[in-house]
Amino acid sequence: MKDVRDALMVARTSDGRLVRRPLSPHLQVYRWQITSVLSILHRMTGIALGVGTLLLTWWLVAAATSAESFAIVQGFIGSPIGLLLLFGWTYALFFHMCNGIRHLAWDLGRGFEKPEYHFTGWLAVAASVVLTVLVWIVGLVIW
Repeated sequence: MKDVRDALMVARTSDGRLVRRPLSPHLQVYRWQITSVLSILHRMTGIALGVGTLLLTWWLVAAATSAESFAIVQGFIGSPIGLLLLFGWTYALFFHMCNGIRHLAWDLGRGFEKPEYHFTGWLAVAASVVLTVLVWIVGLVIW
């Protein structure tokens, strides 16, 4: 064996013969499930919340610094890119909250049956979309 990885691929059967271990299936082999997609999305929205919080911090620091700094940040946030970032941050906030409530139910030992976790998964997606749109409608009416 010329590579240490080759040594890790070798195992012995119950009768002592050397055999090569099978490789784990690649992600492309697996069929996507609602639970795995929502788990990945939960992690991604957690990262998005962290990045969005940096934008919020920039806005707050600029507001505390000077009118010129605040005008620069307001100009960026009011731009199409800034509004898209705010919309994504809002969706991330609501999805992370709704899916977090779902996880709290799991911590209580509820919702582990297949119909339940399918329903609550789609409910978390739908609720986060509805809440995001409602907040933006109310925000645009007030603005």
